[in-house]
Amino acid sequence: MKVAFHGHAVVSVVTHGGTKLLFDPFITGHEQCDLNLSKVEVDVILVTHAHADHLGDTIELAKRTGAHVISTVEIVSYLSSQGLNNVHGMQPGGAHNFPFGRIKFTPAIHGSSITLENGKPYELGLAAGILLTADNQTVYHLGDTALYSDMQLIGNREAIDLAFVPIGDNFTMGLEDAILATEWLQAKRVVPIHYNTFPLIEQDPYAFINRLPEGVGYVPKLGEFFEL
Repeated sequence: MKVAFHGHAVVSVVTHGGTKLLFDPFITGHEQCDLNLSKVEVDVILVTHAHADHLGDTIELAKRTGAHVISTVEIVSYLSSQGLNNVHGMQPGGAHNFPFGRIKFTPAIHGSSITLENGKPYELGLAAGILLTADNQTVYHLGDTALYSDMQLIGNREAIDLAFVPIGDNFTMGLEDAILATEWLQAKRVVPIHYNTFPLIEQDPYAFINRLPEGVGYVPKLGEFFEL
């Protein structure tokens, strides 16, 4: 499988079978993102939680491309109310086999809400992380989360080839907790995410990867696909 990082928490995966997957498509209003919303082609959209910097352009993108949207039950229910019908709802702890591979949702300690036109938050269930297994490889997108001890369990049960780990602090894990999370997850390779998008989450990604075992941490160029 091929993987690319597009800034913040936006991640592309292309399986050997040609399925194009996109995690947390925050494109509009995301100055670092290299993607052009009108040109992105995607078959499956995976959404970890409902915050605007993760749900992002899901509705517009899914309407244009017909992509299958996979997220929590509460989020896909909301998306259905906005005119999307090609959706699949899941919850943390649940797994499902799709034609392209296996998806399992994990806990994430974080909120999940949208902001209504009146400025009030509207809660949409639980935040989650997402394990994708395809081509005999496993990619783990942690979403937005705090450090929690069950990451040790996930690392012991799942053979994780690549983990996308938030490091920005304030809203998610910071550097110290992300380093411990990486140790617990036992991922072969780790890419830091959710940093430097705005001032509150400014971090040096090399301060993170330089403290990991040699060869584990990786900061890819935005939009550059690399093979697992």
